[in-house]
Parts: sequence; structure tokens; C-alpha cells
Amino acid sequence: MMDEPAMLANDVMHAYGVKRERFVRQFVNRFLTLEGIGVLFLDSEFRVVEVSEMICSFFGFARADIANKSAEEWFEAAGLRPYPFDRSLLEGQAFRNRVLDWKQGPFSRKLMIDGEALEDNGERTGAFILFRDVSHQMVLEEQIRRSDRLKTIGQIAAGTAHEIRNPLTAIKGFMQLLNKSLNDRGMDKEQGYVGIVLSELERVNGLVSEFLLLSKPKEIKRDWMEIGQVVQEIMPMIQNEAIMHNVTVLYYPQPGLPPILADKELLKQVFLNLGKNAIEAMGEGGTLIIREHGDPGGSDKLAAEFIDTGPGIPPDVLDKVFDPFFTTKPQGTGLGLSVCQRIVDDLGGTIEVSSDEHGTEFTVWLPCAKT
Repeated sequence: MMDEPAMLANDVMHAYGVKRERFVRQFVNRFLTLEGIGVLFLDSEFRVVEVSEMICSFFGFARADIANKSAEEWFEAAGLRPYPFDRSLLEGQAFRNRVLDWKQGPFSRKLMIDGEALEDNGERTGAFILFRDVSHQMVLEEQIRRSDRLKTIGQIAAGTAHEIRNPLTAIKGFMQLLNKSLNDRGMDKEQGYVGIVLSELERVNGLVSEFLLLSKPKEIKRDWMEIGQVVQEIMPMIQNEAIMHNVTVLYYPQPGLPPILADKELLKQVFLNLGKNAIEAMGEGGTLIIREHGDPGGSDKLAAEFIDTGPGIPPDVLDKVFDPFFTTKPQGTGLGLSVCQRIVDDLGGTIEVSSDEHGTEFTVWLPCAKT
């Protein structure tokens, strides 16, 4: 028969066990409703046992649509290809910090996922997968990297551009004097050569001007405006460029969006550059889609999208498109997108790019008035 101290200790441990179980259950129930992090439980047959609200909301499914289905069925229904993980997880092949890119229509998000098998008395009973929405974090980290890179490039650009422009001005002045002298002597052939040199000097001067924008863009004059108004003002120039390349332009405005705080002329420069780049990327023929929309995540930002149906940008160079002097065009300077990024960054916005074999999409996010 158990003595009284032992019975008391047993009662204490039992009460502790009940309390612990209650707290664990409360934690699990709360964890399943968290917004920024989700969890998926799989049984030994790779079927979904439980799924948190975050995952249901993120992928647009009800819990009943996912529960008791195989993970592969869910992958197919959610359009997750390639599969983010497979049945090797049940065999003990855990993974950490695996990035999952998910896109639905014009919106793309990034998830970080961790997976590990579950065991009971040495027997694998299933697995769990943690999902963390790191879209905003990734954007902030990329902004910091770009800002640091632009700062370094800007410092180099400021000194280099001025050093180039000084002798350039002297060369141009002497070439103009030479041109006048040749004109006075009627030396037309030689004048033609000088004309070519002056034309090339103008091109170099334009390149230097672009280079200077990387170091210090012209004074920003912010004002409240409609994003659609800015797009509409550049549409005639976009349309003319499109006609020359047999490209169809489709514009989808979204009335009722709150105003944005920006510099109209600088923003027009960005939109015009993105539109012309898209048209040139398609060669002869294709469709350019320009679209406006708010942020479905509810942030105080609006977006303008420029989507082409060209061959796309190869994955191995996609992360270099904003680097100064990187270009895939035979006659390109590689400064256009760098300047666009600098302008948008100074306006408090961001530029995102995604691409595949069906085309490329540039999205410009800009701060807007709170609604």
C-alpha cells in the first residue's frame, strides 16, 4: 500500500500533468490561428491531418478542402509546382529554411518552410511542416542591399562623371571650331567626319548625364497625384513606340485608388523606360499590359505593372538587371533600370521583377495616402 507522502507526490505530479496538457493544448490551438506562421501535420500515409488558418488563408482553401487529402493532391490544387517537399520527409529527411515562391495572378509571395518527421517510441508516425511568410522581410533585405550598392556606385559615379565631362567639353569645343574652319574651306567630306564625332560626343555626354543620376538625381518635387494620371500622360509615347514594333498595348486602369506622393516628371521617366524596355524586349509583335492596383495585403502602397509577352529574362541574370552597366541589348548602356531603381527608391517605393519563358513583369510599388 502506498504511503501518504508517496500518494501526495503522485497527486502533485498528476495535477502538474493535467495542467501541462491544458497549456500545451491552449498553445497548439493558439498556434493554429497565428497570421504570420502556419503549420501542416501529415500522417504516415502523407495525408493532411491538421492545417493552420494561416496556410488556408494564404493559399485560398478552406480547412475541409485540405484535411484528409494527400499532400500531393493539395500541391496540385494550389498550383505548387515543383512540389515544395516529398515523401522522403517521412523517412527522416528533414529540411530547414527552404524557400517557396508562390504566385497567383499578379501577386507573388515568399515562404520559408521547415519540415521534420514525427516519432512515437521509435516509430515514424508522420511529419510537420512550418510555414513562415517572409515576403516583407525579403523585400526589406533587398532594399537594404540595393541601397548600399547604389550608395557605393553613386560615390564612384559622382567623381568619375565629372572627370569625364571636363575633357569632353574641351574636345567638343575644339571639334566645333574645326567644323567651322572646314565649312569655311568647303571641305564637305571632312565636315561629315567631324559631324560623326560630334554626334558620338553627344551620345557620350548623354551617358555621363545618366551616370550622374546614379549619384544624385535632380531635386525631387513631391506632390499628391493619381497614379493613373501619370500613366495616361506617357501613353501616347508608349503607343508610338509600340506601333513601330507591331506591339499591342493593353491598359487596365483602376479608378478610385488613393493618390500617391511622388515627383511626376521622375515617375514618368521610370514608367516610360519600363514601357519602352518591354516593347524592345518583344522584338516584332507581342502584347504589353499596363495595369494599376492596390496591395491585397492592405499596405499603404499602390502598384503599376508593366508585363510583356517576350522571351523572358534568363534566371541566371534576373538578379542582375538593376546592376549598372548590365544589359542584354546590343546598343544598351545598362543604366536605364539602375536609374529607375534609384528614382523609385528615393520616392520611398520599390521595383520588383519576375520572369519566365512567357514574358517579364516589372512592378513599381509607391506609397499612397492612407484610406
